[in-house]
Amino acid sequence: MRRKRKAEVIMGATQSLEPAARRVKPSADPPSCSSSTGDLSCVPLEILEEIYLNLPPDQVVCTCKLVCHQWKDVADSESLWRERCRREGYRLRDASKIPKDWRLFYFLCKKRRNLLKNPRAELNMEGWQILENGGDRWKVEGVMVPHPVDTVQQNFVTSYGMCKKAQVIDLEKEGYGPSFMDHFQPDIRISDWYAPRWDCGSEYEICVELLNQRKRPIHTFAPEPSTFEQWNDQKWNQMTHVFQNYGAGVRFIRFCHGGKDTQFWAGWFGIRVTDSCVEICPAVDT
Repeated sequence: MRRKRKAEVIMGATQSLEPAARRVKPSADPPSCSSSTGDLSCVPLEILEEIYLNLPPDQVVCTCKLVCHQWKDVADSESLWRERCRREGYRLRDASKIPKDWRLFYFLCKKRRNLLKNPRAELNMEGWQILENGGDRWKVEGVMVPHPVDTVQQNFVTSYGMCKKAQVIDLEKEGYGPSFMDHFQPDIRISDWYAPRWDCGSEYEICVELLNQRKRPIHTFAPEPSTFEQWNDQKWNQMTHVFQNYGAGVRFIRFCHGGKDTQFWAGWFGIRVTDSCVEICPAVDT
């Protein structure tokens, strides 16, 4: 009977959530449940937290907390967001580094994404700064052979002179503030896909730098260039790297790559690049 009663309370409270939220205009100071929403104050806090744990997180933040003080307190509670992290598998990399804001930690894990703009050449050269444009310059083409990710249909193509392009990522503008980066030092994962033409030799280069506030390098990943002989298998290759334990002060990431053909053929016979990626990874990958 007790379990049945608890289920009825949860279902009733959930059904009343949206109408109650609509009756309240957004404000910095929500009303108290007892004065504005009748019996909402009767919902036990542990039941209310369980309801929140089964709602979309954006709805909890943007709607539920506006209902009354009690609902806001639960929506802002550390226990709620710590439990969401636990249930969804967002585990700390270092147990000694406890988040000051579990809600921020949760959303940064939840909304992990590629920070590079236009990584697959779908918008031509938009978002990229051209550093070198040798030979017949950069060009965008469809992939010559299928990419391992079947949604990738375009790539950037280099020419017979060196072609390089870059992006600089402002971490604070992307939501990764200085205190978060310095305290957690989350893994920074980079990857890049590149392929030669089968009938022409080519060269591929990449350089990724973690920069401080003055945009000076703190750490650099710059492997030796990859070269391909003529009459190769034309397959796609992936370059990957993870920055870890890089210390405080990282504020920007500079991603640069490119290459050329090595036989000086007019046109676009050089290296192809696409589906580049830079991700901030606060939680342990499972």
